[in-house]
Amino acid sequence: MENKKTTARGFRAMKNEGRVIVAISTYDAPTAGFAEAIGVDMILVGDSLGMAILGYDSTIPVTLDQSLHHCGAVRRGAPNTFVVGDMPFMTYQTSPGDAMRNAARYLQEEMLDAVKVEGGLEMEQTISRMVGAGIPVLGHVGLLPQQVLTAGGYRKAGKTKDEAERVLADAKAVENAGAFAVVLEGMPSELAARITAELSIPTIGIGAGPDCDGQIQVSSDILGLLSFTPKHAKRYADLDKAIVDAFSRYALEARTKRFPE
Repeated sequence: MENKKTTARGFRAMKNEGRVIVAISTYDAPTAGFAEAIGVDMILVGDSLGMAILGYDSTIPVTLDQSLHHCGAVRRGAPNTFVVGDMPFMTYQTSPGDAMRNAARYLQEEMLDAVKVEGGLEMEQTISRMVGAGIPVLGHVGLLPQQVLTAGGYRKAGKTKDEAERVLADAKAVENAGAFAVVLEGMPSELAARITAELSIPTIGIGAGPDCDGQIQVSSDILGLLSFTPKHAKRYADLDKAIVDAFSRYALEARTKRFPE
């Protein structure tokens, strides 16, 4: 199908019109091309590439150069889709100046449409400065993978009343700072529904229930490329088994000299 690239402003129109935002995380040109071909609204080059592609056990080790490398591949694979670069750990938390300099590389070098940063109240000034400088920002509140070390693991956010109020305040801070949308990760569906109702910008859920304005999933989880599937994900294929089978058949034919024919 032919894509008409959504804009940062266009996502708010989608919320107002009740159109569900479909987003997916991909990390390479071929997979991004498949996503564009079916007409996804947004591709996020997530720092989840650390686990999905690079073999790390968290997102923390992902570097700026690694992220930019994969962003360029996705941009080339999906030239007509809104692509967001997920800024890695410590590339934007140190100061608004660092955040703007590093974010500019996503827009100038890899021709992306926006960047994503984690955090709420503590990131309000930084997001505001970035947006004021002309950088579209996708926010991210709730479960924050880049804070997994201080959080003691991947803990669901907003389970108590006080925690829920904090997550809501974070989401509102992101909105007030000028983000065009916000990812809600790992929280009770009731809280996500409340945030979605109270914000004028779109919410994009991952492990946050069905009432967000959109959903995002990691391509390797959808395709079944990894042995572990998160609780919030759904496997729509078992490509891990298909790949092992194909490799095994190739190896057998090579060893028995049936390949090449």
